[in-house]
Amino acid sequence: MADEAVTISEARENLASVIDRARTEHRPVFLSRRGQRIAAVIDADDLEKLLDLAEDMADIRAAEAARAEMRDTDATPIPWDEVKADLGL
Repeated sequence: MADEAVTISEARENLASVIDRARTEHRPVFLSRRGQRIAAVIDADDLEKLLDLAEDMADIRAAEAARAEMRDTDATPIPWDEVKADLGL
């Protein structure tokens, strides 16, 4: 379900309430110009969680790509103890 957007003018006039809405509802408040969404106000903690999840997803995709490359090339994984030794850990 799409959230109704707040116009830039409305947001400017009611900035505190727009921020409070984003913080209490834990949903972004979309801002629009000429009927098009152009930005969003989001609670800082919610944004931090989203960024952490996006980083986790990027790591998962990188690991999947590495596993696929190993399957495609018949590469053998390097044992962790060997990697640590090579790095002097």
